[in-house]
Amino acid sequence: MVNIYLPRLRRLLYNLIVIVPKGNFMSDAYSISQLTTYIREMFEVNENLQDVWVQGEVSNMRPASSGHWYFTLKDAGSQLKCVMWRTNTARQSIIPQDGDAIMAHGYVGVYDSQGVYQLYADSVRAVGAGDLYLQFEQLKAKLQSEGLFDPDRKRPIPAFPRQIGIVTSPEAAAFQDMQNVLRRRFPLTEVILSPSLVQGSEAPPRIVAAIERLNTYTEVDVILVCRGGGSIEDLWAFNDERVARAIAASRIPIITGVGHETDFTISDFVSDLRAPTPSAAAELATPDSAELRLNLRDLSDTLNGLIDDKLASMKANLAASRRTLGHVAPSTRIRNFRQRVDDYNARLASLQTATIARWRERLSARTAALNAANPTSILKRGYAIVYRSEDHSRLDQAAGTKAGEGITIQFHDGDLKARVEDKDSHERYKRTLF
Repeated sequence: MVNIYLPRLRRLLYNLIVIVPKGNFMSDAYSISQLTTYIREMFEVNENLQDVWVQGEVSNMRPASSGHWYFTLKDAGSQLKCVMWRTNTARQSIIPQDGDAIMAHGYVGVYDSQGVYQLYADSVRAVGAGDLYLQFEQLKAKLQSEGLFDPDRKRPIPAFPRQIGIVTSPEAAAFQDMQNVLRRRFPLTEVILSPSLVQGSEAPPRIVAAIERLNTYTEVDVILVCRGGGSIEDLWAFNDERVARAIAASRIPIITGVGHETDFTISDFVSDLRAPTPSAAAELATPDSAELRLNLRDLSDTLNGLIDDKLASMKANLAASRRTLGHVAPSTRIRNFRQRVDDYNARLASLQTATIARWRERLSARTAALNAANPTSILKRGYAIVYRSEDHSRLDQAAGTKAGEGITIQFHDGDLKARVEDKDSHERYKRTLF
């Protein structure tokens, strides 16, 4: 068995390809299948490649539902695709995880349908944590100790963004996917792209510059820092400390959507919100216009119902107020006063009639009394009034007269003149006049 490390294996494969003789096929131009078959046969006849141990760091570990394992081994310069069939995976003492450093045993062959070489592993052994995984954990621990992951420092994402800034590659399929999502969910928002590399050693400073441009020259409400899926090496720019600190220093809230749902980067921990994919980041940044329309329709119905109820209540209150005001309105009071005047007039007329009748009764009584006391009436009953003829003074007793004095006797139908005589002259009448 031979230990072959990835750089040596890559050089060996290159040599195998360039020494293919052209005269072995039917023409000078080879089909892809012919060339791939030839290369596969070259692998199969090379004993060194049929029993080999390869050491590297695991990435993109994907256990399939069939029980097979698909993963990649990598070092600082290269990477190698690996597959282990279910018959072998069941016998392994470890299940490799991304970041693990392992040694894998097997043979190198060619996968015809894709034209790639890969290691068909039958055994794996743990070596320890890989360099990239150690770098990831060390930077994560450092930034976490500085408080860059604290939930308290994360800012809320605006509910209705007017402008959205995007940091990604303009040629990436993820950018088109994000635009489609934004147009579908919330077409009112404006998208501003701050282009950047998202892979390779030059990507971190480009990403930092793209974030700073949006913070300096725009008034976007939220920034999406995104790229599509890939290996841990492809996503490594988002594990760079410079990118993490630029995200933390941004005055604008940032949503990261890097890789797939199972991929986590340092940028995800620092950002204000982590999305599992770029498309999911676009969804988290915007409201759903269809859902908003439904909510607005429900709110409109509720508001109309409240308005109708309020109007009905106000109409009832208005009717009650009108009834209340009707009792104190000037026209009502005037009508009431008119009726009271009529009542008073009727009562006054009745009182007047009663008073007149009463006074008439009194007048009649007094008239009767006066008539009864009238001297004429008394005279009619047989009485007479005697006056001195000289001064018309009334005589009310006989002693007040003297003989020879002239008197007037008043009867009810006239006066009688007479003269007083002495007693002796009337003895023949056998009575005394005075």
